[in-house]
Amino acid sequence: MNTLNTTTRVQPVNDAKDPIARGTLALNAPQKALIAGGVIAGLLLLIHLLDTQHISQSLLLGIGLLLGYTLFHARFGFTSAFRRIMAVGNGQAMRSHMLMLAVAVTLFAPILAYGTTIFGGPVAGYVAPLGVSLLVGSFVFGVGMQLGGGCASGTLYAIGGGRSVMFITFIFFIIGATIGAYHLPFWTEEMPAYAPYSLATSTGLGYTGAWLVSLALFGLIAWVTLIVEKKRAAPKMAPVPSESGWKRIFRGSWPLFAAAIVLALLNALTLLTRGQPWGITSAFTLWGSKIASGLGVDVASWGYWQGANAATLDASIFADSTTVLNIGIIIGAFIASAAGGLFRFTQITMGNFAASVIGGLMMGYGARLAFGCNIGAYFGGIASFSLHGYIWGILAMAGTFLALYLRPLFGLSVPKSNDSVC
Repeated sequence: MNTLNTTTRVQPVNDAKDPIARGTLALNAPQKALIAGGVIAGLLLLIHLLDTQHISQSLLLGIGLLLGYTLFHARFGFTSAFRRIMAVGNGQAMRSHMLMLAVAVTLFAPILAYGTTIFGGPVAGYVAPLGVSLLVGSFVFGVGMQLGGGCASGTLYAIGGGRSVMFITFIFFIIGATIGAYHLPFWTEEMPAYAPYSLATSTGLGYTGAWLVSLALFGLIAWVTLIVEKKRAAPKMAPVPSESGWKRIFRGSWPLFAAAIVLALLNALTLLTRGQPWGITSAFTLWGSKIASGLGVDVASWGYWQGANAATLDASIFADSTTVLNIGIIIGAFIASAAGGLFRFTQITMGNFAASVIGGLMMGYGARLAFGCNIGAYFGGIASFSLHGYIWGILAMAGTFLALYLRPLFGLSVPKSNDSVC
């Protein structure tokens, strides 16, 4: 029996009398004690950063809080978007990606062209080499995120929401990223690779030309998803209960298009603040390497930690901007989940435990080889006009297709149209 044909069809909800469509379905009461705890944790970290770090770290904490808040409220998925288009032909989430990327390149182009942060430092996008490392890493990540139950950003915001199995994914994500850092010199120095390629600086198009080409590509991809939906009679995504009006900002679901715009704006603010786009997994490598060092492993001798990275390994984790962003995302998602009365720990089965271990290892390892995850390589790379971001997306999609056949081996369901987990 073909497991890909077990999808439940969910009809679109257009009836104005439907309480979900009108956003009036009853929501859980806010978990006020948890909200207070999240706010206090954020304030304590802010005070520490103001006392010990450059002001940019405090700003990045605020950006991280908003990223986590947005990701949770919209259930904004990268993994689920790939699952839906591959399994049932639903491209709604993929079109929100294209909108997010369109806004991002529009904001990134002048920032990259100007080349200076708000603090006067240099600005550089994520433009990475093209080679075997990228191909293998992005494919492995694509498989891993479908087994692990979430991408890099999804892992962080799911932890904030209390999804217990994602703590397993998170731990092994860190382990995989650390092993990947140890092996990285082999993949980058011994395997074939070509120089980084930018649509803006490697083609003569400039940032204006690259911006126009990018918009055309995003429009083409969005159009293709519409064709696929029509051909496959794809079911629509099920609506999520939400407050109505301005209250929706604080409780319930956000429209995907609104989250796409907010995420692009926050990524641009990250670029302006620290001189690099939003990233996640380099912090996982740092955390794992520091733990390994504490256990007696000579990580400082690894090729990954030579040169400019050496100072990062020696410094406090709170001096690392990606670490601050990641912590902010977890706290922001925690506050958002508590505001909706949704924070709760969930059951872990043997099947999803095993899948999370394997998926976490694959994501961590793949992210290091591919110079980033769904955020650093896919979102940040494409927004930076790097060809490697597009290649990452294609290979991660291929990994997703394979993973659709692997998920049932772990007792995981084949994606349905209302699967809103990242």
